[in-house]
Parts: sequence; structure tokens; C-alpha cells
Amino acid sequence: MKRNYIKFVALFATVFGFASNAYSQDINNTVSSILEVQQYNRAIHIMAMLLLGFGFLMVFVKKYGRSALTATFLLVSVSLPMYLAVKALGIFEAKGEIEQFILAEFGAASLLIAAGALLGRIKMHQYILLGILFIPFYILNELVVVEDYFQFVGTVADTGGSIVIHSFGAIFGISAAISLTSRAQMEEPIESDATSDRFSLLGSMVLWVFWPSFCAALVPVELVPASVVNVFIALSGSTIATYIASVSIRGKISAADIANAALAGGVAIGATFDHATHFEAMVIGLVAGAISTIGFGILQEKQQNFHKIIDSCGVSNLHGLPGIFGGLAAIVVVDGLNPVSQLKGIAITIIIAVLAGLLSGKIISLMGLSPKVYDDALEFEDVD
Repeated sequence: MKRNYIKFVALFATVFGFASNAYSQDINNTVSSILEVQQYNRAIHIMAMLLLGFGFLMVFVKKYGRSALTATFLLVSVSLPMYLAVKALGIFEAKGEIEQFILAEFGAASLLIAAGALLGRIKMHQYILLGILFIPFYILNELVVVEDYFQFVGTVADTGGSIVIHSFGAIFGISAAISLTSRAQMEEPIESDATSDRFSLLGSMVLWVFWPSFCAALVPVELVPASVVNVFIALSGSTIATYIASVSIRGKISAADIANAALAGGVAIGATFDHATHFEAMVIGLVAGAISTIGFGILQEKQQNFHKIIDSCGVSNLHGLPGIFGGLAAIVVVDGLNPVSQLKGIAITIIIAVLAGLLSGKIISLMGLSPKVYDDALEFEDVD
């Protein structure tokens, strides 16, 4: 009797063990599927940012709307498959399908930022060449700074890309503009009107709405709620600061300030949104909005005259300065972060972006500079 009891217990334990393992496997598969669905949703949100957000943000030039939207289409269409093709070479760490695609979208966002510095002054096929040249350099910086491939940088806090997406793209574009801005172009005004400003503000609002998906696209599920709230708080802070600074500097509200600098909080919080408290997120947003608006209202003209360039979209003020500020803020906000590693990440990003931008600008300039700027009529038919 005792022997039969022992056999029964052993049989029960064996069956329960198999069932338990099968149940655990089902749980793991379910969690993995949920994560992939969530990442898919965020990937779609980011695509809305790339095409609708960035696209309409850049139609503020009143005679260049069709060209700006077409350039956005082309840049995204070039960068996504190119990023995936380079990452498929076998020398990079393997990642999930959707995760790799989101990383490609990050590269496309950085490329659109770079193109913003050159908007209206290069030909349509030169935008394509810009994308082809940009993506390998972007991946190189990602490899060195984010993945610490050479084990020189260390751990960098930059989950949402304040440094490696925003600052890299802005500095690359500004550096490329040195070879892609002629003296005649310096004298051409960038004109906007009520319609182009309204579309630009629409693009800004699309970016504002989906920015949490951009930042939190790849964070663990348990960090998503606080991350979303932090991003919106930072954006709220930068929007409030933009209004106050814009009126203080100009006397009235500037549509360009609201459309651009209001987003600076999203740029700056990218390095710390998964670590910051809500109060810290608000402070970062307020400071970033003020920095960006001062850049647009006071510093941009001085910077352009100094470098002998035109920064069409003011990317240095929206993405460059707030991105660096966000990276520096992480030293204070993120517990246990090595300040030396963070500073190395910022410095290396700046160096690679400057050198890559200068080289790419030189190469693109060999195809000639556009004889007509900020005008759809150069390449579109049926333009009034």
C-alpha cells in the first residue's frame, strides 16, 4: 500500500511538472506576443511622427510644401531599408523583427532632423544621397556610443535618443550645410504665410501626441506608464516656457517658436524619461523650452552668420542644444550613472557627427548647388 502511494505521488509530480513547464512556456509565449503587439503599435505611432509630424512641420516654407513632403517620403523610404540591410550583415547583435524596425525608425528620425538644416537648398535626388551617406555614420555612432562596441564609452543614459538621435542629426545637418550653403542662398529669405504656419503647427501637434511612443518604444512594459507621463509633462513644460519666452523676446507669439520650441521638452527628456520623477521632467521641459526659444529668437542669426550657413528649420535650436542639455541632465537625474561615460557619449557623438557631416556635405556638393531655393517650381509640374 505504501509502495503504491509512493508511485502515485511520483506519477502526480511528473505529470504536474510537465503541465507546469507547459504552462510556464505558454505564459512566456503570451508575454512575448503582448510585447511584440505593443512594439508594433509604437512602431506605427513613430511612423506617423516621421511622415505626418516631421513632414508637415517642414511645410512652413510657403512655396516649398510639396517638396518638403516629398523629401520626407524619400528620406524615410531610403533610410528604413538601408538601416535594416546594414544591420543584417551579421556583425551586429541580433534583435527581434519589430525591435530592429523601431531602431531603423530612430535612424530615419535622425536623418529627417539632419535634412531640416538643408531644407529647400538641395535638389530632390540629393536628399536621397544624403540618406545613403547618413545612415552608415548613424549606425557607427550607435555602435560606438549605445552598444559600446569598443568598450571605451561605458553605459550612457539615452534611451529616447536625446544624444544619439537628436543631437547627432542636428550637428550632422549643420556640418553638412557648411558645404551646401552658397553666398547667394544666404541672402534668400525663408518666407511663410498663414497657411504654411497652420500646417507646420499641425505637424508639431502630431509629434507632440506620439512622442511618448517614440521615447518608450523599447522600454520594459513596467516602465511604460511612468515614461508616458514624464514625456507629456516635459512637453507641457516646454510648451509653457516657449510661450513665455517667445512673448518676452518678440513682444508677440511667434508661430515658428510654438511649432518648434514647444517640442524641446520631448527632445531633452529622451535621456532621462525612464528615470526622472515627474517634478524633474517638468523642470527639464521648462528649461529645454526656454533654451530652444532663446536659440530661435536670439542665437540662430548669430550662429548662421558665424558659420556662414542657413539652418532652414533651426534644428540646432530644437534638437541640438536641447539634446545636449538632456544628455547633461542625466548626470544629475540618473542614479548610479558614471558622469565620465555620459560625457564621453556626448563628446564622441559630436565628433562623429561633425566629421561625417562635413564629409557628406562635400560629397553632396559635387552634384552642384540648387539654382533656385525654397520653391516647388524647380522640380514639380503645374506649380503656380
